[in-house]
Amino acid sequence: MPSTPSIPELTAQIRAFRDARDWQQFHSPKDLAVAIVAEAGELLQPFVWKSPEQSWSIAQLQRPAIADEIADVAILVFELADQLGLDLAHEMAAKIARNELRYPADKARGSNLKYTEL
Repeated sequence: MPSTPSIPELTAQIRAFRDARDWQQFHSPKDLAVAIVAEAGELLQPFVWKSPEQSWSIAQLQRPAIADEIADVAILVFELADQLGLDLAHEMAAKIARNELRYPADKARGSNLKYTEL
């Protein structure tokens, strides 16, 4: 089984795909952000008006389509980070570290409160 590509390797593939089609002209930060929201809406569509239990069933029944939508969102996020010169792996690790401080396990366990309410 081939190894999973790293974030920089995936970003390079995304950039090469975009550049081979001359799409950079259409991929401003604003356009990428709009596209992320649009793709996230497509990801949400199968779950609208469904109970949490139904959503688990839908997630299994429509797994390939949902995986495609998740990939679409991720590809756009990777490209936006690249366009803005952000090291996505670093930014994600830093955010996880901030969330560790905001949501200490002993206070946040089993709670859906925002960190300002804990």
